Amino acid sequence: MTEPNPIPFWFLRHGETDWNARMLSQGQVDIPLNPVGLAQAGRAAEALADKGIRTIHSSTLGRARVTAEIVAARLNLPITFDEGLIECAFGVQEGQEMSGWFDDWIAGTTTPEGAEPFADLRERAVAAINRATAKEGPVLVVAHGALWRAFRQAAGLPANIRTPNALPLRVEPPAAGEGWRLVPAELGA
Repeated sequence: MTEPNPIPFWFLRHGETDWNARMLSQGQVDIPLNPVGLAQAGRAAEALADKGIRTIHSSTLGRARVTAEIVAARLNLPITFDEGLIECAFGVQEGQEMSGWFDDWIAGTTTPEGAEPFADLRERAVAAINRATAKEGPVLVVAHGALWRAFRQAAGLPANIRTPNALPLRVEPPAAGEGWRLVPAELGA
């Protein structure tokens, strides 16, 4: 299993979509940000304005791309798009309610028809984030919820935790015998 680079970075899950609000599995269906998601991306951009970010890496799916573009405009930085950061395919579960299948998929006991196995997603997520953190930092990675769960698992953190939309997280590697740490940024009103 590929290990995460022990380099600090920022992670930002995309802003809210209508499918997020309805708790539907999006996967690789390219659902756009809704008005709430656009506002969330703007708040995230403000929260990240003073963090010294030098490089932005983003998924190519629209909801992450637009979130990254809003942040990049505020930070006056270009974006590097990486196909490795796209959300995983959920196969027959795309567009369906999140339910027990998701827990079993993360546990590796089942993979929906046409979906990417969680172990494969974990390898892809770590490889893509390692590519990003090899660049000039601090780095911001803009991506997706399931991809982030896969990275969390690889980092030895609980995987099956829902990350809020557009909440910037400072990701700090292990130090002095501790594990990885996630520190949320303060968001304004």
